[in-house]
Amino acid sequence: MKIEYDVARDLMYIWFGVPGEKSARTETIVSGMHADFDRQGRLIGIEILDASKVLRERVQFEVALTPVSATAPA
Repeated sequence: MKIEYDVARDLMYIWFGVPGEKSARTETIVSGMHADFDRQGRLIGIEILDASKVLRERVQFEVALTPVSATAPA
């Protein structure tokens, strides 16, 4: 996980996948918060607009995630 914050734009991005990975789909969680998903539907990041304002408030949301099976090395 990697967290980036852009002071000039007051934008926070939380990477769950590989930083810089392109999203295939974006969903609005709540106003000003967006979840990015890859082509397989995995959550790769969350964008928070006006982060300094939003994070002062209590923010709660739910995202349904599909478990990913881990394969053991051969």
